[in-house]
Amino acid sequence: MTTPATHTHSPDRLLLRGGTVVDTDPHVTARPNTDVLIEHGTIVAVGSGLSAEGAEVVDARERIVLPGFVDTHRHVWQSVLRAVAVDSDLGDYLGLVLGRLSPAMRPEDVYTGNLVGALECLDSGITTVQDFSHVQHRAEHGDAAVSGLRAAGIRAVFGYGHPPFDPAARDPRLVRDLRERLFAGDDELVTLALAPGGPSYTPIDVVEEDWRLAAELDIPLAVHVGSGPVAQRPIEALRDRGLLNARTLYIHGNSLPDDELAMIADSGGALSIAPHIEAQMGHGAPMINRSRAVGLVTGLGVDVVTSGPGDMFSLLRATLLTSQLAEGSRLFAADMLRLATIGGAAALGLADRIGSLAVGKQADVILLRADAVNLVGATHDIAGAVVASAHPGNVDTVLVAGRTVKRAGRLTHPHLSTALADAHNSAARLATTP
Repeated sequence: MTTPATHTHSPDRLLLRGGTVVDTDPHVTARPNTDVLIEHGTIVAVGSGLSAEGAEVVDARERIVLPGFVDTHRHVWQSVLRAVAVDSDLGDYLGLVLGRLSPAMRPEDVYTGNLVGALECLDSGITTVQDFSHVQHRAEHGDAAVSGLRAAGIRAVFGYGHPPFDPAARDPRLVRDLRERLFAGDDELVTLALAPGGPSYTPIDVVEEDWRLAAELDIPLAVHVGSGPVAQRPIEALRDRGLLNARTLYIHGNSLPDDELAMIADSGGALSIAPHIEAQMGHGAPMINRSRAVGLVTGLGVDVVTSGPGDMFSLLRATLLTSQLAEGSRLFAADMLRLATIGGAAALGLADRIGSLAVGKQADVILLRADAVNLVGATHDIAGAVVASAHPGNVDTVLVAGRTVKRAGRLTHPHLSTALADAHNSAARLATTP
């Protein structure tokens, strides 16, 4: 298994020349004929007529230049189980994917799943992903998952989770060991989080042990939450134990009452919502209007490609549509772009590094083809065109920390064909799992 993404192209000085630059912070703005200058992976200037001296120049004319999208919740390993549960409800998904197929995953399947899943993200303009990895049946699975992310060249928060139906796999020693071996260096692209069962699904004494482990390792938490089956008021249960903190990302939460959402907001925690999957699997009513009403920092998540699409464009449209079906203040296309960029970055605690095109931010940048048939003429409302009309085929160029991972509409990974063949073989083998 390869780990470093040495295939990416990273010039010391890179100039994106003459694009329509769409920033998302403090609000969405579109600036035509604008340059973005990048040095050593960092944005150092945004403006017109910037000097190209000593820089590699990328012609961004007829391109829409955006911050890279941030996916705040995805089970990346499931890329080799694509579309296996499109017609399934939550119970069927749990039984099939986590009950039957997860135990059949070999370390090489997890590596391939994470590599191809991360490449799928990059291909569609997602430059950062929170990988909620609950396939660690043994230590080798964790190593393989981290290696796959690093080999892809994506920015990721790797959430070390435990298989829900394999209680013996919950071993704090494995988490400590993985942190010491794989996260002791200075890799800023792939960082570690803990993704435990949480108060909705595990006894509160176990929850407290997991929260203490995260504090001991100085890593954030990511946790699924809902009303029950163990705790009907899981956020209140955390509050009563003094466990609410600003370094926790709560996922879904559709069945939580408004006062518990407010508790999360007051604690400084954040929410990740997956509108497509939440609707498809019957998690409950749409969340975006409710989370905004209590001032809760919120990001978007693809969740599972077993049951839905894996790109942010589909998710943007699902979020906008479901927001229009729910009660609350009206949301707009610009709100969706902020959720997918600076909102997601804030939810992951990364807003100081990514999520916008501000000077000093890491150069996680995507370029969309504005001359494509589905985007041409999009001068009236650029944000509206991206949300309503764009698709992954429009993604021309992708940079992660200034490194080019997609150019001229094609991923630059040198082993792409091998990775795809490996994914096909893993999927074919898993399809015959009894």
